Order: sequence, then C-alpha cells, then structure tokens
Amino acid sequence: MTYTSLSLTLIFVLIPLLLSKTLKLGLEKDTLIATIRSIIQLLAVGYILKFVFDAQSYIYIFLMIALMILAATLNARKKGKGIKGITWKIAVTLITVECVTQGVLLGFDIVPSTAQYIIPISGMMIGNSMVLSVLFLNRFTSEIASHQNEIELILSLGGTPKQAIHRQLMQAIKASMIPTIESQKTIGLVQLPGMMSGQIIGGADPIHAVQFQLLIIFALLTAATLSSIMIGFLSYPALFNERMQVLETK
Repeated sequence: MTYTSLSLTLIFVLIPLLLSKTLKLGLEKDTLIATIRSIIQLLAVGYILKFVFDAQSYIYIFLMIALMILAATLNARKKGKGIKGITWKIAVTLITVECVTQGVLLGFDIVPSTAQYIIPISGMMIGNSMVLSVLFLNRFTSEIASHQNEIELILSLGGTPKQAIHRQLMQAIKASMIPTIESQKTIGLVQLPGMMSGQIIGGADPIHAVQFQLLIIFALLTAATLSSIMIGFLSYPALFNERMQVLETK
C-alpha cells in the first residue's frame, strides 16, 4: 500500500466527522485528535519496530515490552483512582500475564524467540489485559457504590472484608471476562480476527493463519482470566481501613 492510497482511507474519517456535525454529537474534536494521534503513534512505532527487528537485541525487546506495560498501567489506573496502590497492582498483573503467556510460548518452543514474534504477541496480551483491568475496575467500583449498605451490614454482623465484598468481587470478575469469552464463541463465524486477516492479506496460507490465530485466542483467554482475578484480589483489601470500614472509591 502506498502513502497515496493510504491517504484515500481518510474518507473513513470524514464520514463520522460529517455525521457528528450533522447530528450535533459534538465528537468532531475527539475524532480528529484520535485520528492524528493514531497516525503519529503508529508511524513512530513502525519505525521503532523496524529498528528493533533489525537489531534483534533482547535488550531492545525488553525495553519495548516495558514501555508497553508502563503505558497500559498509566491508562488503566485512571479507572481505579480511589483504590490505594492501584498503579503497582495493575503493573504486577500485566507483568504476570506477560511472563505466563511468554513463558509457555517460548518455554515450549511454540513460537521463535525473535522480536517479530515476541513484541506483537506481547502487545496483544498486554493490551487485552489493560482493557480487562479497565472493565473490571469500572464494574467493581460501580458494584461497591450500589451495594455499600449491604457490604456494611455484613461487616457490622461480624463478617470479614472478604466475605462482605465477595459477591461484588465475583460479579465484577465475571462481567469483565464475558466479552472475551463471548467473542471467542463467534470467532470465524461473525468476524475474522485482525491477525488472521492480516496474515491472509499478506499472502499466508489460510490454514497456517488459522493455527496462529488459535494460539493467540487461547493465550488471550488465559490473559483475561489472570487479569480479572489478579486485579480483583489485589484490589479489594485496599477498600477497607484497619477498622474494617469501607473506604470511598470515587
């Protein structure tokens, strides 16, 4: 694809801009900012990845993954500002997900230990975990706010913080995992995943593309489960003070 043909795809940006303007949705500024940022960020990442792939240095691979984890952590923590220590808890969750998934893939020699495989797969795992963390924190804080009286009642009757928060914690974990599970139920029927489609467009054998996509969706299932459960069990103790009283989360 040439830059000329790529520029023509800006038609897909003009359409939502015109519709937003016509319907007075007020999304024109956000749409333009999102478009400009995506262009700058992706071009920058493209040149960085080209350098990293050419260098084939594990130091650069590590730095790239560290940068992705840092960016994901800073973005996800916005939804859990009222939870003490949420930044390091998200970071630990993302690092654990990365170590587990890459440990299996590289440890069993499922994929080559090269930048071309490690970085894209890491990006998908970290990005998915970030989204799951945001979904969990958003649902968890809402559950606590809407059931605070119930939680306080259990505490007043002698229940522990874990007992008081258990139902809300499980509901938030379940709710954050559902999108990943549901999307996998219809994969290949309703949608062709991005990685699989990209490989096919790039000329790869469809069966090979399917095999690689299955690898990714299985890894994403583990990433989703670990993310939701870890961030949940790391977060809930910070919602109570030493007197076992519920703290404000917003």
